[in-house]
Amino acid sequence: MTTIRDAMTDPALFGGQFGGESWLGWRALLAGFYGLALDDAEAERFKRLTGRESVPQSAHDELWLVVGRRGGKSQCAALLAVYEAAFKSHADKLAPGEVATVAVLAADRKQARAVFRYVAGLLRSNPMTERMIAREDREAIELTNRAVIEITTASYRSARGYTFAAVIADEIAFWRSEDSANPDAEVIAAVRPGLATLGGPLVCLSSPYAKRGELWRVYRKHYREPSPVLVAQAASRVMNPGLPERVVAEAYERDSAAAASEYGAAFRADIAAFIQRDVIEAATRPSPLEIPPDRRHRYSAFVDPAGGGNDEFTMAIGHPEGERLVVDVIRARRGTPAAIVAEYAALLKEYGIREAKADRYAGSWPADEFERHGIKVAPAGKPKSELYQDTLAALNSGRVELPPDDRMQTQFMALERRTSRSGRDSIDHPPHGSDDRANAAAGLVACNSTRDIAAKMVALTTW
Repeated sequence: MTTIRDAMTDPALFGGQFGGESWLGWRALLAGFYGLALDDAEAERFKRLTGRESVPQSAHDELWLVVGRRGGKSQCAALLAVYEAAFKSHADKLAPGEVATVAVLAADRKQARAVFRYVAGLLRSNPMTERMIAREDREAIELTNRAVIEITTASYRSARGYTFAAVIADEIAFWRSEDSANPDAEVIAAVRPGLATLGGPLVCLSSPYAKRGELWRVYRKHYREPSPVLVAQAASRVMNPGLPERVVAEAYERDSAAAASEYGAAFRADIAAFIQRDVIEAATRPSPLEIPPDRRHRYSAFVDPAGGGNDEFTMAIGHPEGERLVVDVIRARRGTPAAIVAEYAALLKEYGIREAKADRYAGSWPADEFERHGIKVAPAGKPKSELYQDTLAALNSGRVELPPDDRMQTQFMALERRTSRSGRDSIDHPPHGSDDRANAAAGLVACNSTRDIAAKMVALTTW
């Protein structure tokens, strides 16, 4: 049987890519993961990377790698995918028509394409593995041994129903979803049953980020501990000595906290969750999603125009009830901005609103466009971070009722509090995330949040 060490060192296999000295750390780590005997040099590297005091005597069930950027994670993800698919046989455990799937789950489509190129390149770099390719498309490579390598973005919905020979989760600390505040936990929970039939490994590789999520949870529980779950941690240049030291040094000069995470593989201590799930759930009404206008109430609104790309053009409408602010409506649209303004202006008039607040970074265009429809829009008096801080105070004191908008809730729960070196806090969405709906709701709440909303709100309605 071909071992992972053989695959990485044999010139007839992938030794030309993984056989050099720059891959010594990866070879020792992967050999230990698969339970191979380690020589003295490999044992020393293994113990240094895993924090363990002894070398393993058998293979592990899971491998969680906390490795800095440019440390070779994506190449190793591709290597492991090819090794599990091409060098192991699962045919005797498969039902007629069933295939063994090696799934490589990536944070987004761009990352998935990058890993797929590594996988395809490895398979085609060797005549033996190239002959095994039966069919190939943009997201999958089917082999002649009833194994399939599939590359996809992380989704708990698409992860169900497979028989997995292995699951490889690339950059799991940066998985984001508009449908869930915890996509990493949900996806991992969804794939575990699919691994049970063939007993395949779960491999999760990532640069670290904040001290939350599955990577942090597993790291805290299993790092340095003898366990079937192997956890390793290493800075970028430990795993990739060829990375220029200048690149890392310049990153530390620009932002030491970010560089310590990106290249030093340290979890960030300056980032924390901003709003807890139970706070959002306690403030959310069960139904309806939107409350129609009622002449007994005076309404106000906050708009957050789209900044381009995948951003949504959002708007929130609400009214006071005693000391509470009820968020009646959250609307979110993508498309032609002028058409969205026309739609929103008509809705504002239904609620008797002639003036609204907007994100202060929206510029003058939204105000000019709304003005064409008879709606006056003025920028909020505070930056986004302060709007969120005021909203948190109102939520904690039970003075807000939110609509049951799932994406808005997810965005609120994903918000992060970042503390700068000067000690100042900022609140924003995580990398590759969004907060358009949460920002509209928070702007509405913060601009109308006082100890006596009904007495202090400016009348903005004409019925």
